[in-house]
Amino acid sequence: MNLAYEYSADITTMKLSVVIPFYNEEENIEPLARELDSIKDEYTAFEAVFVDDGSTDNTWTEILKQKEKFPFIEPLRQAKNGGQSAAMLAGLRHAAGDIMVTLDGDLQNDPADIPKLTKALGDNDAVCGYRGKRKDSFSKLLASRIGNAVRNRFTRDGIRDTGCSLKVFKKECVADLPPVDGVHRFMPAYFKLMDRKIAEMEVSHRKRVHGVSKYTNLKRLPRTLFDLIGFCWYRKRLIRQTSDAARQQEKRGSH
Repeated sequence: MNLAYEYSADITTMKLSVVIPFYNEEENIEPLARELDSIKDEYTAFEAVFVDDGSTDNTWTEILKQKEKFPFIEPLRQAKNGGQSAAMLAGLRHAAGDIMVTLDGDLQNDPADIPKLTKALGDNDAVCGYRGKRKDSFSKLLASRIGNAVRNRFTRDGIRDTGCSLKVFKKECVADLPPVDGVHRFMPAYFKLMDRKIAEMEVSHRKRVHGVSKYTNLKRLPRTLFDLIGFCWYRKRLIRQTSDAARQQEKRGSH
């Protein structure tokens, strides 16, 4: 059952919060800020939460610098590096929007895709992007395809590309995400556990220009398997509320 509130058909009248974790991505801050600036006027209210996840370079300094040029930036700093899940959750909880957007800070996601995802939200609770034409190495593509197939077999969320960080969802979905490491890899699966209605849409994917990837296939595999085991444990132990009780709690939290 879908537990979402009834949303206006015109999502552009609601406040949009774009949450972006950064870790040692100083060269990507200014280009990403400019790209977000090009779409902000499509929304009545717009903010971008730039989360510095304990970077050791000049990421935080660059975020503050760009804040002076682009007032829609909301800087948030983690005292130490906690990982992508920790930074993402911190940003989502700090965000003030009715609609949440997540994307990576490596410029491989294109902010120009955000408006079409928000327009597709409608009666859905979340819209997940999938990379139709990925700009990655063959080994990374193969690892991703195998990983998605294995994950889908266990989570049964039906999402073809959970590794795509570009997602749009309604504010109440944030409460579906437990504060556990690796939750960013299984967001649609956790949404499904709470009976959220999810759609998918193809988005563009770009080659990394600046910085270096924080993950390799060998580094990602054991973490993903561990996170998958954790998700299966969580699903088995989850106390399911009735739809009426869950809806009442969501409405109360929105006041």
